[in-house]
Amino acid sequence: MPVNGQELNCTVEVNTDQVQGNDQLYEALQEAISDYMNTTKFTNANFSPNEKIDCRLFFTVREYTDDIIKCDLQIQATRPVFNAAYTTTVLNFKDTKVEFAYTQNEPLVFSETTMESNLTAILNYYAYLILALDFDTFSPEGGQPFFDRMQTIVQLAQSSGELGWKSFEDNRNRAAVLAAFTDASARPMRDLMYRYHRRGLDEMVISPDKGRATITETLQNLTKIHEAAPMSVSLSMWRDAKLDEIINVYSKGSQTERDDVWKLLLDIYPAEQNRLDKIKNPPEIR
Repeated sequence: MPVNGQELNCTVEVNTDQVQGNDQLYEALQEAISDYMNTTKFTNANFSPNEKIDCRLFFTVREYTDDIIKCDLQIQATRPVFNAAYTTTVLNFKDTKVEFAYTQNEPLVFSETTMESNLTAILNYYAYLILALDFDTFSPEGGQPFFDRMQTIVQLAQSSGELGWKSFEDNRNRAAVLAAFTDASARPMRDLMYRYHRRGLDEMVISPDKGRATITETLQNLTKIHEAAPMSVSLSMWRDAKLDEIINVYSKGSQTERDDVWKLLLDIYPAEQNRLDKIKNPPEIR
């Protein structure tokens, strides 16, 4: 049942190819998560139906033992490009430390102040990450209220002892992702999220050269992040969300522009040279 002003248009899939049995349980889980993500009102903001954020949660179940489900979770979110017929990927991230207790037909209860379950904590965390990054693309650090809510969730979850929440446990868990966007060294990434999307992509429909020039300038922020925190998960998150798009952005750029961006990105992502070479030498103009 639609809820007035709800923020997300979320597709949920639970893949069980790696496990056997319990089909009814997984179907119930998929339905429960879909209902939760699409009917919970996570903010006080009012969203009209066409303003909802398109996103996707793809769970790959690896193990089910004693009501504990262990899985990987791929989170993706997009936003429309101004006056264009296409969307841009804002988030594309894989969480490999997703474990939670679940019994069939268990209600998923939303709370802003308590940790009702590890599953709802994970769902809330990623709902707010989707909102935070989306709002950051429309106004400078516009997503801060949602990062603040993520901070509360992380603090509550850290005291629970559940997997994936502890600070310094690894550099890709949920605490690390939050830090990568909120620590002092993260300011260039927040600026990049805004200028790349709002001043770059959104402007390219009107003035491709001007929009692309802004993107070229703001990609320098990746170098700042790499110099300050070379292992920051935000760098790999940017790569996974944006690299193919950047290749397309520069397909009609000048050779000097393409060479500069190729060098900048190759210094940060040397393992991606085969893909990055398409910036320097776009296939259609070889």
